[in-house]
Amino acid sequence: MNIPIKTLQCFLTLVETENFTRAAQKCFITQPTLSKMIQRLEESLGETLLIRNNQKVVLTQAGQLFEHSAREILGQWHRLQEDMSNLSGLKSGRLRLGVCPMMSSLIIGLLTSYRKRYPGVELQMYEYGGFGCEQALLNNSLDIAFTALPTTHEVQLVNQPLTKYPLLACLPEGHPLAEKDHLNWQDFEPYPFILYNEDFSLAKLINRLSRKAGVQLNIAFRSGQWDFLAAMVEADMGVAILPEPICNRLNASKLIFKPMQPAMTWDLALIWRQNLPLTPAASALLELSKQKIEH
Repeated sequence: MNIPIKTLQCFLTLVETENFTRAAQKCFITQPTLSKMIQRLEESLGETLLIRNNQKVVLTQAGQLFEHSAREILGQWHRLQEDMSNLSGLKSGRLRLGVCPMMSSLIIGLLTSYRKRYPGVELQMYEYGGFGCEQALLNNSLDIAFTALPTTHEVQLVNQPLTKYPLLACLPEGHPLAEKDHLNWQDFEPYPFILYNEDFSLAKLINRLSRKAGVQLNIAFRSGQWDFLAAMVEADMGVAILPEPICNRLNASKLIFKPMQPAMTWDLALIWRQNLPLTPAASALLELSKQKIEH
């Protein structure tokens, strides 16, 4: 069996887009070429990998197994290329970096320093929620990722803490809770709560801490965009919890922010896969982040 790396890349692009036309465009080939490529792959394996219909393609059981192996192979191929190209120092290569959307503005300084120090390294950034970053690391689609702690896969992943910020209750003007100096979990029970999407680390943290306090939040809406979440609070659609840096960017809005008791923090970190050596580009980012912390 001789399967080209290009075929694996195109197969995974097709899995991600779930559509032959879009996948062909992203792979810079024609749709008939992609169809023949997948057909030859299935013939080579002796298995049907995809179920095709008018709307999208769906993986068969064999396809799911092959997808996992394909991601591992491409991840190892990427690491081999990085190691070979950097034998004489970090002058080129690619860094596959996962970033949670809420963190993007907070890591610009670190990434700017990285680009200045290693101008030859191409930064490929992928936006996921915290859980999405973990999954991408585990299937070897990322080299390293920014996320919030704690992680779900604590045994399989290693982390380097970066910084932490207070988490504040976010209320609309005139809300009954606005008169209080600080809020606890029980204060939220009578009101609709606006929470982040389920794959966000912060959503998991809020769920875990509220349950620990014996409180069942009345989740009315979810969003992956902090500005939309804040807009819903401002429209009196519910209350929320936001990290302090996000609150500081909303000073012009008609919102009120209150500290939580007990105090909660949003702990940011770099995470990577346990028992898998970092690529030179990822190792350099980790080392630079440690220098920033020390200073």
